[in-house]
This record gives sequence, structure tokens and C-alpha cells, in this order.
Amino acid sequence: MSIPNTMRIGPFLPTILAKRRHILYYIGEIWVSFIPIFLEFWWFWQVFWNPGRPIFFYIYLPLFFIPFYVSLVFSAIFFAKLLISIVNLIYRPREGIFLRHPKDKAYRYWCIRNVIKKWPFWLSHRFPFPFLDTICFKIFGVKTKLGNSLFEGWVDTEFINFGKNVVVGQGAIIQSSVIIGNLLIIKRTVIGDDVRIGSHVTIMPGARIGNKCIVAANSVTTVEQELEEGYIYVGVPAKKFKKNVFFEDGLKDRIGQVKDVEELRKEYEKIYTKRYDKNLKIKERRVLKKKSKEEEEKFYEIRSEEAEEDDTFDDMFGI
Repeated sequence: MSIPNTMRIGPFLPTILAKRRHILYYIGEIWVSFIPIFLEFWWFWQVFWNPGRPIFFYIYLPLFFIPFYVSLVFSAIFFAKLLISIVNLIYRPREGIFLRHPKDKAYRYWCIRNVIKKWPFWLSHRFPFPFLDTICFKIFGVKTKLGNSLFEGWVDTEFINFGKNVVVGQGAIIQSSVIIGNLLIIKRTVIGDDVRIGSHVTIMPGARIGNKCIVAANSVTTVEQELEEGYIYVGVPAKKFKKNVFFEDGLKDRIGQVKDVEELRKEYEKIYTKRYDKNLKIKERRVLKKKSKEEEEKFYEIRSEEAEEDDTFDDMFGI
């Protein structure tokens, strides 16, 4: 069964080539990265092969598949990093807006870098454990933490800074470069701590996402958009929706017990939903804030009274 394009998640590496001859870099890199694997298999053959008892060779062979694969990944990373370093000495990667044409050096070397990185990223992403992906990102210049969850989305492979505790939703696209018409835009994308990026979100190059932000599913940021810390953003383009309270403690206690999803939604909206797309005057905002504070205090008083009644009931019956 074929996999739909929306599910083909992994590192974001464009396949557009400035010239077809760049494929030679790709083929040569694949061939060289297999050399250490051939040497490892040769050692395995010398140690375990016995014509009289070949059974041991075939028993131990599956146990070496994972080490062989990991060695192949690190071999591909090593040779790709070596090639990238040589290419960067000739033309150092830089941010800016460039012409999408083979005569433009920025575009030409951007294509070369993508071709070189494609093989190690493809290998690391096929490994069943995501730590190889993260190692690959870090080696090629993406600033991230091992605890971040980037495995479910497309993430560009340069000019991106991730904070800690970042989760990228399935099919989301985190870009530091994009082609628009005849232009190539390369801008550093910065994502803060405790950020949640929903499924199928598109983060355009140059975006600055503050700490504890949530970008709702299917939203799209603009190039170099700044998202304020601690808010939820929704829409195309992404706009400030409301304050992010999901990192606060005691959320369950404040909402209380609910019978169904509809009741939960009403309780949540009553307590938390405060939209910021209404053009309210300063006086109206103050009145709204005061009213909201009074409702919240009243809500706490009711909850505390209920808790006291429950404790009294428990004490009466020795629970």
C-alpha cells in the first residue's frame, strides 16, 4: 500500500537540483559510505565463518544487522560532513533573498548542500529509533536538544534553532528556506522552549516563536513573523488567539468534573477563552478584566466550599 505524501515525514530536503551533474556527489557519497560496512562484514566473516559449522555464522548474523546499520549511518554522516565542510570553505552558507538560477552562487551551493545531506538524513530517518535523526540534525548545524520530538514532521536541515521540550506535530513543516517564484529565501528560524507545533503547520523561514507558544493545526506563519511568548496562534496567516494556559498547574482542578465533551468545552470557554482579535477600548478592557477576576474568585470559592463538604462527608463516614 502506498503512503500518502502527508505521511512521508522526515527531514526537509528539497530534491530540486541546479544542475543534473550534482547527482554525481550523491552517488559517490553512497559508494564511499559503504566501505566501512564492507570491512566490518569481512571481519565478521573471518571470525564466525566455519565451513564445518556454518550454523553459527547464520545465527549471529541477524544480531549484527543493527550495528551494521548504525555504522552505515555514522559513516554517511562523516563523509557528508567532510564534503559539506569543503563546500562551505568555497562558499559559506548565508541568509538572504537570492535569485533561483544556477548562475546565482547562493542557490547553486544551497542545492549542493541539500544533495550531500540527503543520503545520511534518509538513512537516519529509516532507523526505528529517533535519536539518530536528532544526532544528524545537530552535526549538520541545527541547534536542538535530544529530548525534542522532531520525528513526526518535516524539519529543514540548517539555520534552525530549537529550544528545549519542543514537539513538532505530524506532517508539520519547519522551514529555514523556501522558493517563492524565482526567489530563494533563506532566513534563520528560532523556536523557543516548551513550544507545541500542531499537525500540518507550516513555519516559514525567519519565524521567531516565543517560549510556551502553541501553533494550532493547519496554521501557517509568514516569513520572519514573530509569535509572542505564551500565546496560542491560529489561522492562515497565524494570528494571536488567546493566552496559553496549558502549562499552568491545577488545570484539572479548576475545570472540575464534567460529564461529556460539550460540557468540558463550555467550562473551558467560561474560564479561559479570551479572544484578542476584538478591538476593545481601554475602559472596556479594564471592565472585562475586573469581571473576569471576580468570576474567577467566585469560582475558586465555590470549589473550595465543595472540597470542604467532601472532606466533612469523608470524616463522618471514616473514609
